[in-house]
Amino acid sequence: MRFMMLMIPNGYESAEPGAMPPADRVAAMMKYNEALQKAGVLLALDGLHPPSMGARVSFASGRPHVTDGPFPEAKDVLGGYWMIQVKSREEAIAWASRCPASDNEVIEVRQVQEFGDFPEDVQEAAAGFEQMQRAPHTPSH
Repeated sequence: MRFMMLMIPNGYESAEPGAMPPADRVAAMMKYNEALQKAGVLLALDGLHPPSMGARVSFASGRPHVTDGPFPEAKDVLGGYWMIQVKSREEAIAWASRCPASDNEVIEVRQVQEFGDFPEDVQEAAAGFEQMQRAPHTPSH
């Protein structure tokens, strides 16, 4: 099972462009990331720049509308994520619990929907895309 562990740092919604965590926090997080990697459960991870450097695309009336960050109405914003593959929800929670997060951070653990989780009619509607995802990727030049 794949799970995303979503880091939600309180206050990140108002962070200035280019804001970075202190080196000692990064060092602690790198040790945690290394433990995930050594255990063979880490698939991907990334940190995200503050919302002040982002944009949101909404679709009111079916048309795209772009709003540049920051987003003053936002309460919880993502600071980064890990994608892990483990045997159970409990194992994902156990990994999240080991994170050296500070007291102003929350990790939300969410299972990724797999193709087989969907009803048959949805699988049929998505069948072409699923086959594309499984095809070997060849670089285009």
